[in-house]
Amino acid sequence: MAALAEKLAGKAPEPDSRIELLRFTTAGSVDDGKSTLIGRLLYDSQNIYEDQLAGVRKATRNLNTNGLDLSLLTDGLRAEREQGITIDVAYRYFATPRRKFIIADTPGHEQYTRNMATGASTAGLAVVLIDARQGVLPQSRRHAYIARLLGIPHLAVAVNKMDLVDFREDVFRAIAADFQAFARRLGLREIVFLPISALDGDNVVLRSPRTPWYNGPSLLEHLETVPLDGGSNHADFRFPVQYVIRPDLNFRGYAGQVASGVIRSGDEVAVLPSGRVTRVRAISTWDGELQEAFAPMSVTLCLDDHVDVSRGDMLVHPSAMPRPSRRFLADLVWMHQSPLALHRPYILKHTTQTMHARVRAVVSRLDIHSLRENPAQTLELNDIGTIELETQRPLFADPYETNRATGSFILIDAVSNETLAAGMIREAAEAEDNAGRVTPEEREAARGHRALAVCLSPDGLDFAYALERRLFDLGYTVQLIENPEHPPTAVATALAAGTIALFLGEATDLGETVPPERLVRVVADASDLESATRHIATLAGRIQGIS
Repeated sequence: MAALAEKLAGKAPEPDSRIELLRFTTAGSVDDGKSTLIGRLLYDSQNIYEDQLAGVRKATRNLNTNGLDLSLLTDGLRAEREQGITIDVAYRYFATPRRKFIIADTPGHEQYTRNMATGASTAGLAVVLIDARQGVLPQSRRHAYIARLLGIPHLAVAVNKMDLVDFREDVFRAIAADFQAFARRLGLREIVFLPISALDGDNVVLRSPRTPWYNGPSLLEHLETVPLDGGSNHADFRFPVQYVIRPDLNFRGYAGQVASGVIRSGDEVAVLPSGRVTRVRAISTWDGELQEAFAPMSVTLCLDDHVDVSRGDMLVHPSAMPRPSRRFLADLVWMHQSPLALHRPYILKHTTQTMHARVRAVVSRLDIHSLRENPAQTLELNDIGTIELETQRPLFADPYETNRATGSFILIDAVSNETLAAGMIREAAEAEDNAGRVTPEEREAARGHRALAVCLSPDGLDFAYALERRLFDLGYTVQLIENPEHPPTAVATALAAGTIALFLGEATDLGETVPPERLVRVVADASDLESATRHIATLAGRIQGIS
């Protein structure tokens, strides 16, 4: 303890001093010791309050565990304690005289991969734990891939439970070589390997005498010294407007967080999407005005001119503007039990704006074992894949590899408001002629459902009226086509408009104008109205208000 006290000694920082902040995440397979490692970091660095420690001691006794179970400092949910696993992302905060830290402790189970992606989304470093007895496992590879996908600039591979392999150097070197070979295929370069025992504290805060063959830093020493700006974009100024502040007639400001780059008082800025150029008159904060602001500072910008700016707009330097596009190639981590559905309307959230979007195609799905991108038609829970995305209106975005803030987005279910996926933009599609004709696919996206031709019994006019009313009340664009002069043309026109066309007649009456996948035959009477409605709504790709 004397060595520990000596390491942590020194003058504590003043409350208003600007200490560097590092956000990092822990990841790995099940039972690799992530929660224990974080508990050890907090305990040995003297960042645990007495009441917290008392609670852990009590929980340890309740679980009949020998010693002090430090994992309970982060596994706070009852289900986590009962099962001995991490289920949700746990955030913990601690500080040393050199740096402040925010830790995201993420689950190890494959079914919670989405939680790892959430915890790692803002991290500047990822600590991947590997059990020295097990070696590199598929979930370790998956988390390393997600770390690379999310653009985390630094990776620390902690080979844990070295005490259970007698601190053998050959075991550590073999695991490091295995992981390094995998990392080269991913293009990961900034990797540090550390032999540790989270249970006993070896090489966690202090260097351990039980690894005389290891000359590197302890984990805490590495966290205190790793560079912090590896993933930052200092060149391209991006300021998504979050809120317009208008307390009185003499003040109008635009509040938000600087996503990237630097802005100075007097700089020219362009307002997107209008493209109007003006100058920054002042940079205001709660503590007064500043001469400059940079990411990730939250400020209020006052402009010289009274231009039209609202939430969702973006201020940028005119000389470094993002390219507007409605179509993107993007990587996606699917986070929901329901699989991805092509052409289904989703809500896309990008910086401070939201809009409708749809997935035009699934390009590939990643095989985490071989790193091959295989063809796929959909993505399911925890799948990682590449998609073609189309948005309702042009998006001002950057590739994720150059700007994490403006290159990321989430997809949201339009009905339940649940988050479905996290996405990283690879590149924008080639410039398209937005003044061209509206495509049938775009009409479907606007309607919110697929266009269908529904053939009903020729003598079922009353049923057709009831079905039209039922679908219309549920929010579908539906049209009953009665006595058309030329049925194939009338139905084809309705399909091109993105509607559900109800036609009193046989499918043979339509010739070959309707693709088979758009054709629905309903044989029903008035008593089957609900089942017919459900059948059509399911095929149209959206069900609303049907129990």
